[in-house]
Amino acid sequence: MKDTNDNIMQTVRTIFTEYLHDHDLRKTPERFAILQEIYTINGHFDIETLYNRMKDNKYRVSRATLYNTMELLLDCNLVIKHQFGHNRAQFEHSYKFRQHDHFVDLDTGQVLEYCDPRLQEIQKTIEEEFGVEITHHSLIFYGHKKTEDRSKKTE
Repeated sequence: MKDTNDNIMQTVRTIFTEYLHDHDLRKTPERFAILQEIYTINGHFDIETLYNRMKDNKYRVSRATLYNTMELLLDCNLVIKHQFGHNRAQFEHSYKFRQHDHFVDLDTGQVLEYCDPRLQEIQKTIEEEFGVEITHHSLIFYGHKKTEDRSKKTE
């Protein structure tokens, strides 16, 4: 497993290095430290969480550097941005990304991931019907977890 993670990290560093080179941008240690930290996070995170993780790990990175680097990582498809509500963007790394969709609990803000193979069939149907190639999609369900108390209120 460690070899796989090392290989992924090496690959994303190469992708990012090439992107920076192609766009005549500086290859700073801070940018690569941010990339490294992002790829150690499992699941979704926001900028504030990333900032605190960087600070806890003794990296001196400003929020401005985080926001600017995040834009670069979005541009080179190493990170995906989600808007689950509450006016707060969340991100997740996208290399070796397993396609999945989300359920957002409106009471807690918790984001649950799921994968339903029927969605791939719908995607194929849309591609065939419209003669298009779908590169990615986003499906988010919003709701409340069922509880005994909530069930009684709706009766």
